[in-house]
Amino acid sequence: MPESQIAVLGECVADAFTTGSPEEGELALRVLPGGGPANTAVALARLGTPTRFLGRISGDVFGGLFRARLGASGVNLSGCVPASEPSTLAVATLDAEGQARYSFHADGTADWQWRREELDPARLGGASCLHAGSLTLVRPPGAARVEEFLEAAGRMATISIDPNVRAALVDPAVYQERMLRWCALADVVKLSDDDLAHIHPDQDVQRVCDTWHGAGVRLVVVTRGSLGALVSVDGARAEVPASAADVVDTVGAGDSFTAGVLHLLGERGLLGGRLDALDLEAAVDAALFAARVAARTCSVAGANPPWAHELSREDLAV
Repeated sequence: MPESQIAVLGECVADAFTTGSPEEGELALRVLPGGGPANTAVALARLGTPTRFLGRISGDVFGGLFRARLGASGVNLSGCVPASEPSTLAVATLDAEGQARYSFHADGTADWQWRREELDPARLGGASCLHAGSLTLVRPPGAARVEEFLEAAGRMATISIDPNVRAALVDPAVYQERMLRWCALADVVKLSDDDLAHIHPDQDVQRVCDTWHGAGVRLVVVTRGSLGALVSVDGARAEVPASAADVVDTVGAGDSFTAGVLHLLGERGLLGGRLDALDLEAAVDAALFAARVAARTCSVAGANPPWAHELSREDLAV
């Protein structure tokens, strides 16, 4: 069976972590390459999935950082657009549990300036799956072009979406208004319980899953941190436990989880259409594998997902 190529559409973000103390009058920034979709592309490629990144990458110093990281991880960058606008910057702070909180510097940056001619379906390059996520889905002016591209790509490829809600930057009402439309476009929707709380506050998760299935999406996965994940295939559901991890921080864990799900679905030959052959057992296997990949990411600093050769036999046993 030929390997599935997965294309990932979305932003690259310069993640700046602070050191020092404001009270001492000085902060230093340690900048690492990040951005949810870019992290997912890196994780997929490191797992061994042929991966194509579709992004608008700036010519500034951060753009060079993004290209170096993606390229070193084995990601195909031939579908990227060279951009004249600056890169997006996010300043991160970590709480006592290693959870990251971000402040964004994103106005007028390269990631959101998609033009219709830059998103011709040929840019997919024959990929059997297109994953899109995060701020690229909602930031104008490019968000409308991205939705058009997802709709066109759905005639040729499996569509995966991770909304990755950034409530500090985008009003959750924007996600609430668009979520059913995304579910009509997508075959896979993965999101966190925090995302769900922003989109459907105080609503039962199983009822929300059924609403989204009714809109068209076959597979919904809701990650719950240390509590594991809920997997729902057309209303058939299962709970998947989290994998044990010595947590350094959780940066990139959700993106690695997404990569793990898509990687295993690709290995099983399930990508390339509307997931007609997917059943709950296969979806649970994908989520179990994804949980192990996410745990490995949590065990090191930053969004640094594991390479396939770093995974143990136990990690791969699904």
